[in-house]
Amino acid sequence: MTFATPILAAIAAAIAIPTLVILYFLKLRRRDMEVSSTMLWKKAIQDLQANAPFQKLRNNILLILQLIALAAALLALAQPELRHRGVSTARRIIMIDRSASMNSLDGDAKPGEPLPAESADSDAKPRSTRLAAAKKKALDLITSLKEPGLFDDKAEEAMVIAFDTSAVVIQTFTANKALLKDAIDKVTPSDAPSSLGQAYDLARAYTGTKKFEDQVKEEVGGKPAGFIASGPTATLHIFSDGRLPDAEKIQTAPEDSVVYHAIGASDSPNIAITGLRAERSFDNPARVNIFIGLQSTDTSPRSVDAEVTVDGEPQSLKAIKIAAATQPVGTDSAKTEPGQGAQPGDAPPVTVKPRIVPGLGGVVFPIDRVSGGVATVRLLVGERDALATDNTAFLTIPPAKRLAAVLVTNGNLFIKSAIDGLSLSKFDVKSPEAFQTMLDKGETAQYDVMIFDRVLPTVVLPDKTKGPGLPPGRSLVLGAVPPPPLGLIDDGPGEADLIAAYDREHPALRMAALDKVNVGKTRKTRIAPDTPVKTIAEFTKAGPAIVEIGDATRQALVIPWDVADSDWPFDPGWVLFLASSILHLSETQAGALSEGIRAGDTLTTRLPPGSEKIRLTPPDGAGDAVNLEQAPDGTVSFGPIVKTGMYTVSWEGQATAIDVPDGAAARRRIAVNLLDPYESDIGATATLSLARDEVKSQTERESDLTRRLWPYLLLGALGVMMLEWFVYNRKVAL
Repeated sequence: MTFATPILAAIAAAIAIPTLVILYFLKLRRRDMEVSSTMLWKKAIQDLQANAPFQKLRNNILLILQLIALAAALLALAQPELRHRGVSTARRIIMIDRSASMNSLDGDAKPGEPLPAESADSDAKPRSTRLAAAKKKALDLITSLKEPGLFDDKAEEAMVIAFDTSAVVIQTFTANKALLKDAIDKVTPSDAPSSLGQAYDLARAYTGTKKFEDQVKEEVGGKPAGFIASGPTATLHIFSDGRLPDAEKIQTAPEDSVVYHAIGASDSPNIAITGLRAERSFDNPARVNIFIGLQSTDTSPRSVDAEVTVDGEPQSLKAIKIAAATQPVGTDSAKTEPGQGAQPGDAPPVTVKPRIVPGLGGVVFPIDRVSGGVATVRLLVGERDALATDNTAFLTIPPAKRLAAVLVTNGNLFIKSAIDGLSLSKFDVKSPEAFQTMLDKGETAQYDVMIFDRVLPTVVLPDKTKGPGLPPGRSLVLGAVPPPPLGLIDDGPGEADLIAAYDREHPALRMAALDKVNVGKTRKTRIAPDTPVKTIAEFTKAGPAIVEIGDATRQALVIPWDVADSDWPFDPGWVLFLASSILHLSETQAGALSEGIRAGDTLTTRLPPGSEKIRLTPPDGAGDAVNLEQAPDGTVSFGPIVKTGMYTVSWEGQATAIDVPDGAAARRRIAVNLLDPYESDIGATATLSLARDEVKSQTERESDLTRRLWPYLLLGALGVMMLEWFVYNRKVAL
């Protein structure tokens, strides 16, 4: 217990207490009167004795009660305070990371410290997940919230946010601990990667932000207030393992208070599938090659078995060696950071190891399979693996089919010779007139991909007129500009230029080597507003260099400039671009098979026109089926998808070559995987690096909270005075 104003109370006590006692020593002034006897004046004699100076005080209940009341009042004047351990503000936002890495089985480890050997090697003792540990700490925080008191009816409030790549408010601000604890219990794990950006923006929406003076009318001292707070502030409590790739982009405001509660060990071993791709061979479409990339955070070399099954049938089993994780070059093996608590020395120092560089490995599984199916890749890891989510991955394998393509041109040796080298089932070269005749007769459906070289056929445009445009189907347009709404606005020829940037992850551009291309004559184009055009490569000056467009019946890659006016045809990247583009545009994706989507993304796929009763069925146990609506361009979307596995989109209508027909209905299987090297690098961090500062991990973010006792003392003094008044009146009555 401490006193805020002890000196003032001592001075008052030195004056008040002697004064009260002296009052009981004072002799009453009486008139002398002669009486015949004092027998009937015993009480008068007692008063004379009691007020005789310097006589010993007799026991007097009134004096005792008055002294107690005076002592209580003087203690209240000293303002006694009790300090206890607790949270530092009256409003808190509890942000719980529920991403894939929070499923790691090292929740019992000390935050940011290495995992004990017995915990890493033994599977006999059940281990809790990081999410379970985070929820437990969050429940402890809720339990510590201050409840309303006798003289302070304001309780401490909190809210709960769960986040991975997206964020959701589980419970808004409330002082009801039962609601808050129920919200914590409702936080469920996901398989999606983690991102702090959306969660922080959501939290800031519930905290005090600041508005500039032109948005408010308040003035301070006759001058504009400038930036003023528009709402109450709150402390952000982040319960996470620190695997937040966008944390360094978070711009915290000066009034923000951020607390980081680290969960998990710094060196938990984990072996993960971080890459998965499949291709069919041009020469032998019945052969499927499945490429698997692996990553290990174990500091020892590992050897694991990888198994591939298709539709539940085992296909192959291989042993894969993975290199040991290593420390970055030029870093110390470890460093000691001071602990952080309410006061210096509250927390012990923490030994923090630098981030390791995961070891890598990989393997190729060749499988002979003509029909389609669902391939499952599973790692048989055994012990020393903290996260199971990234041990399994899925992909869909469409049926084998050699592609048929047609080249519409007035003559182009570069294109014809490049496509001749591809092993297609059918490749025709047509003049624009011959192709137009086939198009008018409806004979172009035999081609999977149509390649237009500096020409466009005549089609019926959206305004019901005829003109150059794209026919239904898949097209690769070279040296021509399709008109809006499915194309570009042509601004005429341009000067020599270079390709400044392009989407290196796009299936058609991965091996195109566009950064080496010199274009002698470009075509200036613009994207018309509200048109389904996506730029995947761009010039430094002339605008889009390559775009992708599409609707319910058409999909195309468009290069608006003439490739012959560049040195691209002399680079191997040109042939690889043509092959990749044809495969990408092909409805069957016969060569580069679909990797599906990653957890945390939105599932989007294009269905045939007129599809009805569309439903999305998640993997077994992942949830109930949901109804989907088809957009005008034929696409359906749902997300974000937070669980990995094979999802099924079913509908009533026609099926494409990648679908499974079922009478008048059809269904399509879509794989959802983690495949995230950053998320699978599960080592917890002891420090959360934000854009403005670094927040060190704290097991307890506490400060000395003050509970003032003077109101209770005043209440006690008042009670004693009432008792004294009651005793006095009883005595006088006697």
